[in-house]
Amino acid sequence: MQTKSPKRVELNQQNPSVAVPEAVIPSGILVIDKTRGPSSHQVTAWVGKMLGVHVGHSGTLDPQVSGVLLVMLGRAVRLAPLLLQHRKEYVCLMRLHGDTTRKRLEEVMAEFTGRIYQRPPRRSAVARNLRIRTIHTLTILDIEDRLVLFRVTCDAGTYIRSLCHHVGLALGTGAHMQELRRTKSGAFDESNAYTLHDLADAISALSTGDGSLLGQMIQPIEAGVRDHPGITIRGSAVDAVVRGAALAGVGVIQSDQFKKKELIAIKTEAGEFVGIGEALLDSAHIVPGKPGLVVAPRIVFMLPGTYPKGWKTHTPVARP
Repeated sequence: MQTKSPKRVELNQQNPSVAVPEAVIPSGILVIDKTRGPSSHQVTAWVGKMLGVHVGHSGTLDPQVSGVLLVMLGRAVRLAPLLLQHRKEYVCLMRLHGDTTRKRLEEVMAEFTGRIYQRPPRRSAVARNLRIRTIHTLTILDIEDRLVLFRVTCDAGTYIRSLCHHVGLALGTGAHMQELRRTKSGAFDESNAYTLHDLADAISALSTGDGSLLGQMIQPIEAGVRDHPGITIRGSAVDAVVRGAALAGVGVIQSDQFKKKELIAIKTEAGEFVGIGEALLDSAHIVPGKPGLVVAPRIVFMLPGTYPKGWKTHTPVARP
């Protein structure tokens, strides 16, 4: 009887291919330091080929943009709806088309802090519909002639290329984005990121029986919801939620701040990640212990039976 051979991982010409059993690659999040050149889809595909697992990415980076790219492995791909909502941080080099003073530049950039209107650039792959995004911070780091280096934290889906263009219009000089690097996505920043070369080295070490490097690189699924608004539920309610039942207020211990219809993380009292749910009420209207449905589960990660069943099944009484 023949056994199915493990998927193989092609490293490079200097390092021959090594067989890496797919079972040893855990589901989780790999933070890749994307270089300029390849697209986010290409980098993600390479990671999937190297590890031999199902992959997805959160937050597209243009080919000429570098920095933090979250690659989800295995079951973690189902986290995409939450990770796509992550607040982002960028460092941008903007080139002005005319001269201005630092004071004038600071005044104009301060006007772009807060809620702004944006339309995606013509080169973007999405519909060019007008949208509202929030710029949380906008800080000038350095100015040299007409080059302006600044850091921006913003909502997901904010176009920094459009931001530079609009700042240039407000200044009256014109401006364009010269270079861009994403430095943070949600709770993940450059300190968590690894290059594709680092990943290749970790896979090579794994082929010799040393999985420590790869283990350090892949973060658990729970790391993706660490800073995301969520709700903590009682152990007696866990199994019912895992099996698809809507969460009632009697099963709630506490909740963070969130709005109705927002996707939130469902956690146990011990901090275990149960899954993703859709809020049926604003968090301000959720009272722990009070009857009434508050969260509908949408994506479940915890397996049934992990917690004991806290609900009873009534056998219907036979009618005479």
